[in-house]
Amino acid sequence: MKWVFVMCAMVALSECLIQVPLEKGKTARELLEEQGLWEEYRLKYPYNPMAKFDERFAVGSESMTNDADLSYYGIISIGTPPQSFKVIFDTGSSNLWVPSIYCNSAACNNHDKFNPGKSSTYRNNGSPLTIQYGTGSMTGYLGYDTVTVGGLAVKNQIFGLSQTEAPFMQYMRADGILGLAYPRLSASGATPVFDNMMNEGLVNQDLFSVYLSANSQQGSVVTFGGVDPNHYYGSITWIPLSSELYWQITVDSVTVNGQVVACSGGCQAIVDTGTSLIVGPQNSISNINSGVGASGQNGDYVVNCNNIAQMPDVTFHIHGQEFTLPASAYVRQSQYYGCRTGFGNGGDSLWILGDVFIRQYYSIFSRAQNMVGLARSR
Repeated sequence: MKWVFVMCAMVALSECLIQVPLEKGKTARELLEEQGLWEEYRLKYPYNPMAKFDERFAVGSESMTNDADLSYYGIISIGTPPQSFKVIFDTGSSNLWVPSIYCNSAACNNHDKFNPGKSSTYRNNGSPLTIQYGTGSMTGYLGYDTVTVGGLAVKNQIFGLSQTEAPFMQYMRADGILGLAYPRLSASGATPVFDNMMNEGLVNQDLFSVYLSANSQQGSVVTFGGVDPNHYYGSITWIPLSSELYWQITVDSVTVNGQVVACSGGCQAIVDTGTSLIVGPQNSISNINSGVGASGQNGDYVVNCNNIAQMPDVTFHIHGQEFTLPASAYVRQSQYYGCRTGFGNGGDSLWILGDVFIRQYYSIFSRAQNMVGLARSR
């Protein structure tokens, strides 16, 4: 399989790192902007980044959101012989699901669909699965099959097969989602893929790590069972989790030009590869955007593209360390809508450190220690 590669230290094959390359494709927003449909889409499917972290959906059904800016996906396969799918590796959810041949929604018609009848290792479970999005939902049922991720064959993995999907999914490049959060979050009690990797001894260490390239379409990668020193420099800051449901940590404060603009006295944040922006309470996000010179416009915070080099850093103070984002990291440029920041409005108190943050900081997710490790990305 051309999308899989394995890195091994010269000293021993046991030091192999199992890696899945991630493609950085066009986002749903970019595709809609090209077609002149973004404003219509934005109003019809308003972005609710906190939907997936709503406690009402934390157990029993999986909650997701319609993030139009997600751009990273990797390839896995399901079944024997393998059927390939593009999935978002999402640390903010716990279930694996892909479209099935029994789905006739518009969103399924332009994505690859799993055919259980063509897999000799498929077993039906039959239990229903519902994933509640910010707007609309995905419904389907559960089955078992061999799921291959980065060359690792996870046998009898439970996963969802969609029968209906929310309309906005038709604009996303990825076919489905592979959740990497804790099993307590998993809908229908389905064991997450990484838990089965650990249980079956397929990984050397009970951790995985994520590197997201900032500018290139290539180079991003999820590494299972280890840490790749080629993707970071300096020391790793290990941060204990404040909750073992999502990858949740405590942020001490957020500063601009040395002044605290958010999280005074501390706040809770989730490190989430399945959210594109940095999201926080509206007042806090407004303070950050005001501090960097951005103004609100149609739900976005926009800046003059000519001012990026002069804009201040935004620093997250976490576990006694400073994690700084320069303007080049937090400003996104569109040929249709100019420049806007990567700080978005969210819920009442919880923050999300999404791809804008993870592109700057190589992120390690340790189930063995229940910690998140952060180091400066190369």
